[in-house]
Amino acid sequence: MIRVANYRHNVAMKVLKEEIVFNCSAQNLWIILSDVSRCDWVPSVEKIIIEGDCRIFEMDGIGSVTERILINDDKNMILQYSAIKSKTPLKHHLATMEISPISEKSCNLKWITEIDPEIFAEAVHHGMLISIDGIKRVLEGQ
Repeated sequence: MIRVANYRHNVAMKVLKEEIVFNCSAQNLWIILSDVSRCDWVPSVEKIIIEGDCRIFEMDGIGSVTERILINDDKNMILQYSAIKSKTPLKHHLATMEISPISEKSCNLKWITEIDPEIFAEAVHHGMLISIDGIKRVLEGQ
């Protein structure tokens, strides 16, 4: 975890970063992540409701969360979203998932999340890690 100052928002925040290589095509991974209504790779979410540019879901231990989808770019394989409503008092949340092909059968996922207040960084990072494990399980089942 990295602590940075985001001068645009004039806040100090945590920046969480995970980077992992998957043994599948970039397109195959993108099909999973770009479907923002899909939750089979997020262990603590049973269903997602789409309302306009937002997805709403219940997460174990956190409650109801609304995330605004800011970017869902098929060409560049980038998904960016921000938690805009939750029971926890977040001042700032911005997550970006970017897939880069390595070969026809492997790709890299870079997942960066900005979070403020940083007291929630550990829980958010845990959520990222269990979701990465969930992606692996979905890919193994294909």
